[in-house]
Amino acid sequence: MVDRRYESASELFRTLSAPLRLAIIDHLTSGPAAVHALVTATGQSQPLISQHLRVLRAMRLIQVESRGRERIYSLTDAHVAHIVKDAIRHTQEDTEEETPA
Repeated sequence: MVDRRYESASELFRTLSAPLRLAIIDHLTSGPAAVHALVTATGQSQPLISQHLRVLRAMRLIQVESRGRERIYSLTDAHVAHIVKDAIRHTQEDTEEETPA
């Protein structure tokens, strides 16, 4: 039997496996944002952004607050932001090392 901690971490990595979810989290590291701002930042459609936001909310990685008719999304904590930032930084380092000077 695999330790539950590994199961939970594996679920997190599955959730983060979608590039658009990484982009959403990366954008939210700058602060809370409405759907229209995430649409603009990613260049993706509003229905697609909303679909990915639902997945991120289900995993409790983001939270939503209603402000009038607008829904504002934010990260629940900084842990996932660090994971995403570190993964992006790591892959950029690998790419920079492969590029001949």
